[in-house]
Amino acid sequence: MNDLESQAPPTTGSPVLTVSALNQAVAKLLERNFPLSWVSGEISNFTRAASGHWYFTLKDAQAQVRAVMFKSRAQYSDFTPREGDKVEVRALVSLYAPRGDYQLSVESIRRAGLGNLYEAFLRLKQALAAQGLFDPANKRALPAFPRTIGIVTSTRAAALRDVLTALRRRAPHVAIVLYPTPVQGEGAASRIAEAIATASARRDCDVLIVCRGGGSIEDLWSFNDEQVARAIAACSMPVVCGVGHETDFTIADFTADLRAPTPTAAAELAAAPRSDWRAAIEAASRSLANAMRRQLREQAQTLDWLARRLQSPAAAVRHERVKLRALEVRLHHAATNPLAKSRFALLQLSGRLGACLPDIPAQRSRLAESARRLSACLQANQRHRRQQLAGLASQLEMLNPQRTLERGYAIVTDHKGHIVRTPAALQPRQLITLRLAQGSADISIASVQPKLE
Repeated sequence: MNDLESQAPPTTGSPVLTVSALNQAVAKLLERNFPLSWVSGEISNFTRAASGHWYFTLKDAQAQVRAVMFKSRAQYSDFTPREGDKVEVRALVSLYAPRGDYQLSVESIRRAGLGNLYEAFLRLKQALAAQGLFDPANKRALPAFPRTIGIVTSTRAAALRDVLTALRRRAPHVAIVLYPTPVQGEGAASRIAEAIATASARRDCDVLIVCRGGGSIEDLWSFNDEQVARAIAACSMPVVCGVGHETDFTIADFTADLRAPTPTAAAELAAAPRSDWRAAIEAASRSLANAMRRQLREQAQTLDWLARRLQSPAAAVRHERVKLRALEVRLHHAATNPLAKSRFALLQLSGRLGACLPDIPAQRSRLAESARRLSACLQANQRHRRQQLAGLASQLEMLNPQRTLERGYAIVTDHKGHIVRTPAALQPRQLITLRLAQGSADISIASVQPKLE
């Protein structure tokens, strides 16, 4: 069962993965299927974080990939890359799970191109790769429990002591066969190829280690020879190549069935563990270490990302103080401006009110004078009206009909109450009423004779 299937929920249908589970599974697949490899390219977008980690993009004419080199590795680099530098990095392919970004986790870095030897190395590497000598399908697995291990190296090389020490410590029960040969100098390449061919023909061992210690590219050039590469490819048993230090690569490394970073590492790779449980524990330990490193790498990148976003508390306080001052000024203006305006308006209204208020004592004096004059006018008017009333009463009294009746006159009215003014209005036997000063009398007319005066 692969990693994706192992993390899927136990459902009857298609498995449903969380994004985190998917990214973790893809990260494991990448790290398991892409071993530590050298990648060349041009530096772009180089950034050195405050934590000491390096972040950059490695690109060529057709593509680019993000890369990170953590401080624990970057501090051992003998130079700091710059924008546009041509470099070679030894890196693991990984996935930054929180963002799902594919990237290279760089273990070491060096400048690309080391002169004519390096160009010759690249030409030979390209030619042999085209012929299939580096084809992964041709690589043979090492036996789990080798009984005999062969070593092709110089008897005076420090690498031999390292390999023997590692084998005695790791697998003392394994027999060792030494195929001595010079590993440096004139004719060393052909001697190395002969030693490998001899070991292949004798078939005395289960695994063959080809090794030597570190040095310059010139010191290691014997292992960049075509004869050595073809001898390794034609060897009858699996070959482990441990030439130079961890950062050194030779044609022999690409041709061998397994490349070891150092001679000691070659011995450790060739010698199997003593028991299956030990192998299982070591495999689990490596898996746990990879998971821990991946988690640490992700957390380190997350920490860098958060650190870049984190604002200095002092700067934040200064910014808030500036905002507070601005708000204080605005509040002061908002409080004082309306008050000043109101005070000004109050002063204006007070002035206008003062101008409009009457002179109370003067008004009272004028009111008293007006009241006195009004009283005098009323009294004079009343006297005049009384005099007029008295005159009119006298006139009315003179015109009163009762007074005329009292002088002996009478008022004659017919039966309808109409005043009779002429004799023509009277008829014989007509009843008439005489109104006298002291009453009235009804009389009947016997005859009517007009009287002429």
